[in-house]
Amino acid sequence: MRIIAGQFRGRNLKSPRSLDVRPTSDRLRETLFNILAPRIQNSRFLDLCAGSGAVGIEALSRGAAHTTFVEQSRVMCRLIKDNLGLCHISGDQAEVVQLDAKKFVEQSLTLASPMWDIVFFDPPYKDDYLGVLSLLGGDGLRLMADNALIVVEHHHKNQLPETVSSLRCVRSVKQGESSLSFFQNTE
Repeated sequence: MRIIAGQFRGRNLKSPRSLDVRPTSDRLRETLFNILAPRIQNSRFLDLCAGSGAVGIEALSRGAAHTTFVEQSRVMCRLIKDNLGLCHISGDQAEVVQLDAKKFVEQSLTLASPMWDIVFFDPPYKDDYLGVLSLLGGDGLRLMADNALIVVEHHHKNQLPETVSSLRCVRSVKQGESSLSFFQNTE
């Protein structure tokens, strides 16, 4: 697993040892960031279910101002920190939070959290996506900057609804077994 472009281009990242973790492929990451290119510079990026942290680190490499990595596994949080260290990414650019994605969003609603411009949500394919998406499209909108984008990676056979709360799917891209669905606030 490597960083594809930007400041940390070509850096190899540590991969998870567990087969339970499914990292976003280099090819899908490249597609994602080609789409996000006009939005990424100086953005605040939230990587929910961050796994190895490759997507959030790619965002930083391409010019995001800050990435918050949320991962419930303590082992994976350690791996994310190791990968941040490999790229010499400082603490003011990145934050690693060990917490379930839904609990993190709920907790953020009670705190004075900074707003995110881009949310990348990639839970295990067997997980329920709609709980977190509903929360993000409901009260979670308070955590989003104007025109924020929520990107969900999912198995291509797991079709997500066109609308979830105040969110509407504005684009979908299929690549191999995976799909990316892009949601925006419709209000």
